[in-house]
Amino acid sequence: MKDKIVIGSRGSILALAQSEMIKGRLEENYPELKFEIKVIVTSGDKDLVSNWNNSDKSLKSFFTKEIEHELLEGTVDIAVHSMKDMPIISPPGLICGATPDREDNRDVVVSKDGKKLLELPNGAVIGTSSLRRTMGLKTLRPDLEIKQLRGNIHTRLKKLDEGQYDAILLAAAGLKRVGLKDRITEELDCELLMPAPAQGALHIQCRENDEYIKSILNSIHNPEIKEIVDIEREFSKIFDGGCHTPMGCSGERVGDKISLKGVYCHEDIMYKAEVLEDRVLGKEIAHKLAAKIREKING
Repeated sequence: MKDKIVIGSRGSILALAQSEMIKGRLEENYPELKFEIKVIVTSGDKDLVSNWNNSDKSLKSFFTKEIEHELLEGTVDIAVHSMKDMPIISPPGLICGATPDREDNRDVVVSKDGKKLLELPNGAVIGTSSLRRTMGLKTLRPDLEIKQLRGNIHTRLKKLDEGQYDAILLAAAGLKRVGLKDRITEELDCELLMPAPAQGALHIQCRENDEYIKSILNSIHNPEIKEIVDIEREFSKIFDGGCHTPMGCSGERVGDKISLKGVYCHEDIMYKAEVLEDRVLGKEIAHKLAAKIREKING
């Protein structure tokens, strides 16, 4: 038995909040073990602007590869990632050891004057760096001026407070996990703005051959969340859902069925569809939704 289990994490406020949350849950389940967080700087943290401009490659690996390297080297035992930052296929030797309980997957509006999205005045400046959110906004409110917004949660909120924007769009999960729920002006139903696949979910990564760590992580695993997230990520995979693909989806359990709603932007038009299918179909549900969207695109 190891006397200390090391959790690898990015150094952002959100990443550390997520890692502390997982550390706390594991300490509750295994009070006899010592858990420690190791901060690892990723290439995405060092130079986000250059990486963002590299449109030939998904941003996802920029926030994971250094942490995954340390996992493979054995200097950390567990890594805590936001699921939506994770490439669909893990590097050889690494697996998702647990999918814990999911936070709210919706997008939210944080506005300067407390106005909701549909209440913002004509020409209001709204900040986001997401193509998915941008295309969704253009569909809902073509009158708005959409201005690029980057940085961590606190940096983005500071720019709003300084008056650079009338409102900004963020993920509910991030604000809630760092204790800033009170900043939320409006939680956007997926009918208004479809979330990113797997938004609000965490990917707890470990070595494939580490049976001891896998057994520990099983104590925080939620199989129902994994079921939904796997289907959402399959939908993303079908439409090559990197950071440069405007698409989104949201799934939920309805008895013995899965409800899956999704959007995909083709030639600046957002196509939306939904399916309700038996759970036993698994990832095939994502393919059924994608087929319905393709039918709409093809007329």
